[in-house]
Amino acid sequence: MEKKKLKRNSVNYELMAKKTVNNLFETFQSSNRGLSFEQAENQRAKYGDNKIAYGKKMPLFIEALKAYITPFTLVLIGLGITSFVTDVVIVSPEERDFFGSGIIFAMVLISGTMTLIQSVRSNQAAEKLKSLVKVTATVKRENQYVEIPMSEIVCGDIVKLAAGDMIPADMRLVNTKDLFISQSALTGESYPVEKRAEALITKRNTETSYENMVYMGSNVVSGSAKGIVIATGNQTLFGNIAESLASTPVKTSFETGIKKTSFVFIKFMALMAPTVIIINGFTKGDWLEAFLFGLSVAVGLTPEMLPMIVTTNLVKGATVMAKKGTVIKNLNSIQNFGAIDVLCTDKTGTLTQDKIILEYHLDLNGNEDARVLRHAYLNSHYQTGLKNLLDVAIIETARKQLDTNKIRYKKVDEIPFDFERRRMSVVVEDPSGKTQMITKGAVEEMLQIASFVEIDGKITALTQAVKQKVLEKVNELNEDGLRVIAVAQKTNPSVVGEFSISDEAEMVLIGYLAFLDPPKETTKQALETLKNHGVGVKVLTGDNALVTKSVCQQVGLKDENIISGEDLSKVSKQKLSKLVEENNIFVKLNPQQKQQITTVLRENGHTVGFLGDGINDAPAMKAADVGISVDTAVDIAKESADVILLEKDLMVLERGIILGRETFGNIMKYIKATASSNFGNMFSVLVASTFLPFLPMLPLQILFLNLIYDISCVSIPWDRMDNEYLVTPKRWQAKTIGKFMLWLGPTSSVFDITTYLLMYFIICPAVIGGNYHTLNPQQQLAFIALFHAGWFVESLWSQTLVLHALRTPKIPFIQSRGSFIMMTITSLGIFIGSILPFTTFGHNLGLAILPTNYWLWLILTVIAYLTLVTLVKRFYIGRYQELL
Repeated sequence: MEKKKLKRNSVNYELMAKKTVNNLFETFQSSNRGLSFEQAENQRAKYGDNKIAYGKKMPLFIEALKAYITPFTLVLIGLGITSFVTDVVIVSPEERDFFGSGIIFAMVLISGTMTLIQSVRSNQAAEKLKSLVKVTATVKRENQYVEIPMSEIVCGDIVKLAAGDMIPADMRLVNTKDLFISQSALTGESYPVEKRAEALITKRNTETSYENMVYMGSNVVSGSAKGIVIATGNQTLFGNIAESLASTPVKTSFETGIKKTSFVFIKFMALMAPTVIIINGFTKGDWLEAFLFGLSVAVGLTPEMLPMIVTTNLVKGATVMAKKGTVIKNLNSIQNFGAIDVLCTDKTGTLTQDKIILEYHLDLNGNEDARVLRHAYLNSHYQTGLKNLLDVAIIETARKQLDTNKIRYKKVDEIPFDFERRRMSVVVEDPSGKTQMITKGAVEEMLQIASFVEIDGKITALTQAVKQKVLEKVNELNEDGLRVIAVAQKTNPSVVGEFSISDEAEMVLIGYLAFLDPPKETTKQALETLKNHGVGVKVLTGDNALVTKSVCQQVGLKDENIISGEDLSKVSKQKLSKLVEENNIFVKLNPQQKQQITTVLRENGHTVGFLGDGINDAPAMKAADVGISVDTAVDIAKESADVILLEKDLMVLERGIILGRETFGNIMKYIKATASSNFGNMFSVLVASTFLPFLPMLPLQILFLNLIYDISCVSIPWDRMDNEYLVTPKRWQAKTIGKFMLWLGPTSSVFDITTYLLMYFIICPAVIGGNYHTLNPQQQLAFIALFHAGWFVESLWSQTLVLHALRTPKIPFIQSRGSFIMMTITSLGIFIGSILPFTTFGHNLGLAILPTNYWLWLILTVIAYLTLVTLVKRFYIGRYQELL
């Protein structure tokens, strides 16, 4: 069925807000039973998919233009056009030569095509990886609630909402219970707003101010609700402003590093190329040839394959991470992932097993009491909000120890959980008509609303002495690593249908529940491993100090000071900056304090990762350099994350960090090795241009040399990094590239110059039969061809082998070897370049056959060169404490 195209802003929100629920059902052919699956397909055909098109998708031809037209390829294109004009257009037909311009445009084509392929692959890989993370909603279909992907929601669907849910579409609310929505993404409001299904709409308001409407892009902070979908996808308010929401994000340090690196190369080109042109123009007298040569020098300084190498590294890294349990939602976040030096993590589910066991259900004397379990079961079973792990543990234990089939109550009302009250209540009615409010929550908050206690079957006032006794028992349990919540109740509360937070008062405290969440077996090892890899771990939890301390001691975080949220609220920003550096365990934190700590750590110069899975973690995840979540997290946490762990285990995270560093290391390996060797080669050309009576190498030869080398570099993403490199976090610093070029580049120039001298004064005169100035024009051409071949081969050997020398601080090939793929492809590149002078193609490039004694000199030169590089490399590391 062909989908109907709708105009934007076609939804009349005022009309939808004023309609009765029955009118809405009529409008969307729905009912209290929800849509049938057949009706849902009809609605999808009529109103469209629930998918947002974030602006116009970039057409393939634009992607192609970006791949082929870069600052680096523009230089090549300019050189190719000039070569075409001089070799084809302005010469006689019999002298036309397409070879030179053909080689140049072939380089553009190869570089651009490989970049385009990797760009398309990266987009496909990113989409495929994102599809591993499912965001679902609870929808009523054919009179039963089912979990379906958010994208499958249609107009007319009835959707159930609970704390932590993202609003999947624009909805008119049908019923609500203490519903608070954060819609800052749409309106910029700092605080959640209350929404009520029964709100009367009497006047025209702005769309987002209608109290009985909720919108895609916002999320449920607390409470529960049901609503009917009135707009999906691009027809939502969120869809209408998608372009502004999808504005260009702040550049990561990785993107900034790439940009700065490009400018480093451009600055060197701007300096070197004109200098070479001027020197060769004056010394050789042929300004056109000098201009072509200068352009080829500029190209020689350019890492044409940089975009492709970077993209290949990122795609490969993300794919490997996915196989090892880590989904990268944004490819550029890989570098930040590898750069993390502080990991902030919640306690529950990350350090612990996230499998809560109800260990004890006790009365106020500390004795097991089935009545306490029964009341807790009623509270957890009948609440409609987000059932957490404590609720699950209560229900599972009650089903084992109580005959829950005989517990027949009717739910009257509820007051959902929120992070400020830290408790939740339900009101139930038994078969006799008696109602009671049952509340469970954090002990301190429960003591605030309790006026009475039940001890030994008698209800007495909650005195200070009794309160102290309760707290002592709770502390005793906490010290054993148990998490404790209290249970209270009161009979026949308030008037049915009018329950609110104010009814949580003058309650009777009846007992407490003690839960055990033991540490994971791998946690201690994982924390030690992260520490060994330069990542400090800070625990940021909303739990209390005693439970947190017990867990932390079990996982190896001993003798640590514990800072509470109350402590943080009393310190200045300057003191807070010092406090977060000196302490690693923070307890009783609210969401804003988690975010505050994360922000301060970043301001202190750290690269911060935040691992969380709850609603209260989302602000901190957004504030971190890398937000990390798990596939089982609540929707808002997953949407806030840059990285999704498919296993809730710190060991998975540690593997991801190592892979991020390896990916970054391979990128820097290409950039630094290529930059230094290219700079050295071009510096050699500058020196030779000053003294030689001919060009040290033809423009085409420089380009072809560069092409063979760049193809060899395609193997770098499959190389491995030394274990020592992976120990510490890595951050992109473009300024180090210039220093690296100036230190390591001239080392190749030393042996380029010795090769010049060897070829000019020894090998060429011996083969051709005399010194250059004593030869006739034909012999001089042979002399030049042999000279070019000698330097071409030596330059290719040195440039390719230096990749192996600079990929590691160790002695290359002996202490550290490249991967099999890298060794094979670089060896193949050297082999092709070495046999080139013996082929017809090589002769067309202007290269001559090299004599046998040349190869002995070449081997000695290469050994001396690698020895010098190793020595200079050590001096460089000694001074700057790093190589890559």
